[in-house]
Amino acid sequence: MIATGIPLDRFNKKSRVIFFTGAGISAESGIATFRDPDGHWSKYDPMKLASPAGFRADPDLVLAWYAARRETIANAKPNLAHLSITNFQKLFQETLVITQNVDGLHQAAGNHSVYELHGSIHRQKCVKCDADLGQIKAKTIAKLCGCGGRARPDVVWFGESLPHGILDHAFGFAEKTDLCFVIGTSSQVYPSAQLPHIVKRNGGYVVEINPEKTILSDQANISLRGLAGELLPRVYEEFYASLN
Repeated sequence: MIATGIPLDRFNKKSRVIFFTGAGISAESGIATFRDPDGHWSKYDPMKLASPAGFRADPDLVLAWYAARRETIANAKPNLAHLSITNFQKLFQETLVITQNVDGLHQAAGNHSVYELHGSIHRQKCVKCDADLGQIKAKTIAKLCGCGGRARPDVVWFGESLPHGILDHAFGFAEKTDLCFVIGTSSQVYPSAQLPHIVKRNGGYVVEINPEKTILSDQANISLRGLAGELLPRVYEEFYASLN
């Protein structure tokens, strides 16, 4: 063990690795979180802006809010934590990024094998037939689908289920994962919050990186307190030195 306390000798380049990320990693790029005291839900009613009922009641309001968020995201850039994941993915042969974020910063940083549990703010789908209506630009107000249904952001709203295919594959990968980084998430949103517990239950090692203590902190193998953009590059350098 060195510096961060992670037992590096447990891992090799064939180890399976998960990066499970939440809003905290994007907050370091200037994107507001949702549940923090100054986050989105402290200013807006989530039932009006992020629920099927809210969309039915006032679709123009919802679409305008998402357009404003896309404009903010368009001006954001991946931070050192996102970029470190790209480096990790070059170091390990089998990795998966499982994110609760919808901003696309993982892809912008060059991360691959990204599973977006909550969808993407950059895509739209039909509220009526669920058809994929493709990408949208930052200021675009979505149009109607060919079936006559309104287009909506392709994100998971309150009262909706996560995409089962993606979630099932993520859980299956977690069962055989050797190392799981839990980055910038409160670990309170289920069912995705089960991921690190599945990893640990099956003998994997769980590293939490978060500025604040969470309900996972005492159950993770190690909990590193601080910003991911500062800590993850340091952790990467340790792994790189150990495996090369």
